[in-house]
Amino acid sequence: MLKWILTLVLAIFLLGIITPHLARFIRFGRLPGDFACRFRGREYVFPVATTLILSVLLWLLSRII
Repeated sequence: MLKWILTLVLAIFLLGIITPHLARFIRFGRLPGDFACRFRGREYVFPVATTLILSVLLWLLSRII
């Protein structure tokens, strides 16, 4: 059980480090259908379309495997 928790924490940590760097190349969060708003000098992005596309891709991958 402890090994699974440690693996999960490590995977989330690595994804947190890698995702911002991949976002520059894939344009993650900047697809048509993603909402962005500016509030008090900060920009907030709500990646609705990106989330749907990634969900479908992960679903297809799980069906193939």
